[in-house]
Amino acid sequence: MGWSWPANPALWPLARELVKATETRQAAKSPLPHERETVAEIRHKTEASNGDNVDRTSAYLTFFRKHPEVHWALLAHLVSRNAGWSMTDLRGELLPRLLPANVQQDYFSFLERGNWLIFHDAYPQLLLYEESVKRQTTLFHLLPELHVSVFMQAVWNHFWKTGDSKLLTVGLIMNEQHYLETHMMSDETYQTTVVKTLPFALQEVLRLNLILFPYRAEGQEDGALRLAGAPVFHFASLAERIELGKRLYSLLFTSLRLREGAIQWASDKPHTGSRKDFWPHLFHDLRETAPGKAHQKKLGGCQLLPGANRLYSPALRHVWKQVRHEAPKAADWYPATKGVMRQLLLSREQPASFCAEEAYCQALEKIERAVLAKGKLFGS
Repeated sequence: MGWSWPANPALWPLARELVKATETRQAAKSPLPHERETVAEIRHKTEASNGDNVDRTSAYLTFFRKHPEVHWALLAHLVSRNAGWSMTDLRGELLPRLLPANVQQDYFSFLERGNWLIFHDAYPQLLLYEESVKRQTTLFHLLPELHVSVFMQAVWNHFWKTGDSKLLTVGLIMNEQHYLETHMMSDETYQTTVVKTLPFALQEVLRLNLILFPYRAEGQEDGALRLAGAPVFHFASLAERIELGKRLYSLLFTSLRLREGAIQWASDKPHTGSRKDFWPHLFHDLRETAPGKAHQKKLGGCQLLPGANRLYSPALRHVWKQVRHEAPKAADWYPATKGVMRQLLLSREQPASFCAEEAYCQALEKIERAVLAKGKLFGS
């Protein structure tokens, strides 16, 4: 087994589920014909909803509306919106002035592959849960047919019996990051073209990576959105990515005002990939500045300077074509992993309220200063 018996008695039921799931897999029988049909239908639905970031992001929210007890689906929706914004930033107003076309493509491929992989693994789990609810019986014994880790088979069985939304969410956070680590982050191609590159390192040094949760605060007028969120540090570290996911979950589900405001905004504003979706006073999905013209300073204190045009932030489908992905080889990360049970425990400390507006404004101004500095040096 990849863990020692947990010291916390609260996790003993899950530990027993892990033992049972492992034994069940070792003695697994071939699925019955009607079960094979269920698996085939889930695969078909997953592929149909995994076309691009816009499709995935929408699918997560649709599922959450039907099954709000699965907290992870809302978290995944909001984080997936951020992935889309990062993709379109690569074709927006500022970053193309700093990054060559080949680097833009490498970064997009990195973001797109990660977004695709997580959906490829997680969405079948959500659909199998939905089918279990519909039939009023567990179907999690079919998870091996979908190449889902034995760890998640135990977590879903535990959730079915206990309704523990928190443990399910943390389990999914851990599973998806281990899955990403196995199938992408350890890939030498991505290590060479993205993770070990100077631009990737600079983003961490300058704290330009922020996960944003736009939300409509009670009593605010349309357009007056607030931003909550958290900075991304050391994305190359598996442990750090898991901790980030846990912090974001705790932030989102500790504050009822934030959660309800985020759900309201997300429901009212379909995801396009443009940052205009949350801050139309700064961003526009149509280019308002002539292409090729030297960049002029536009930002001051998170407002446009007098006479300045809005920053170009295109819709994703206007700047990136759909990518065809090859499914990864089946591999269960869990058996070789140690200490995984300890990672399930959320910090008992409540997260400090993180108002991301100032941090995001500072990040934008840092990027703009870098663009202006490059323009003075190279005349672009």
